[in-house]
Amino acid sequence: MSCHSCSGSKCKSSWWASVSKTHFPEKVVALVGMPNVGKSVLFNALTGTYVTVSNYPGTTVEIARGKTQIGEKYVSVVDTPGMYSLIPITEEEKVAKKLLLEENLSLAIHVVEAKNLGRMLTLTLQLMEMGLPLLLAVNMIDEAKRMNIAIDSLSLEEKLGIPVVKMSAAKKQGIEQLKMRMAAYV
Repeated sequence: MSCHSCSGSKCKSSWWASVSKTHFPEKVVALVGMPNVGKSVLFNALTGTYVTVSNYPGTTVEIARGKTQIGEKYVSVVDTPGMYSLIPITEEEKVAKKLLLEENLSLAIHVVEAKNLGRMLTLTLQLMEMGLPLLLAVNMIDEAKRMNIAIDSLSLEEKLGIPVVKMSAAKKQGIEQLKMRMAAYV
């Protein structure tokens, strides 16, 4: 097999086409968190793909996948169902936990709501105990600011030992900073 610019078996195009995807495994990033913290909004901002965002239970049980570009690489992004804990009760939590255990993740991004950060950190600690590469995305920072809630992301990062990014996915604030932090894992 040869192309227009090569001759015979030394054709680089045919060699490259024969390389299996297993030589270059796709990097996968999962968005994890409680329901209604903005995971699907962040998924849309990262991938440009529309996913219905709703408060109705079970709307994201079917896991949405899309692609985003981090530097020169394309990365698969997975929008998981909402979960409160790694001890699953609902079908959504079972699906999310199964994905975390079985998918070969390069990174899990725990999306939390800035206004209720304290009650959401329990899941952060559970995810850390799993040994997953983890980044904390403190979302809805604009709403917290309106309520005079200040988040010290540097202190939080130091105490947890994981990267922390403050953002507002709905306003697309902090998306580029998040991508820069993701680059270290993908």
